[in-house]
Amino acid sequence: MQAIKILAVLVAASTEVFAEGGTRRLVVNLADRKIALFEDGRVVKVYSIAVGKHSTPSPNGSFHIVSRVVKPTYYKPGKVVPAGPANPLGTRWMGLGFKGYGIHGTNRPTSIGKAASHGCIRMRNQDVEDLFERVEVGDPVDLLTDETAITFSGGGQ
Repeated sequence: MQAIKILAVLVAASTEVFAEGGTRRLVVNLADRKIALFEDGRVVKVYSIAVGKHSTPSPNGSFHIVSRVVKPTYYKPGKVVPAGPANPLGTRWMGLGFKGYGIHGTNRPTSIGKAASHGCIRMRNQDVEDLFERVEVGDPVDLLTDETAITFSGGGQ
């Protein structure tokens, strides 16, 4: 499948999480701008993403999926954008349990692979729709900086 190089500390941590009964996990490498879906301790799929820009970086840490929304509405002070082609959240939203942050689609697919968001993890709509069908509320999500990151080789979309 895909070659993966994992730091020794993270291997131990991943083993511990899977031993506790978790079978699915998302790991985001913020530096490489990739998100990997792990099932039963192995990488199932790797997607390219956009991350937070320098002025509004993506958070680092352990989170979990707290909500899943099809055709989300975008809210910001003074502005509401309903579902549709102009919506910056694209076609899916997965909240991370850290107010205002999530994994979502985009109406700007050219931003993928860049530091371009307000801190959220942005995906192409077809990729976020695929991932959305594979994950559930409660699944763990680790957002890692380059000091702690897993490096994903090969694959990616």
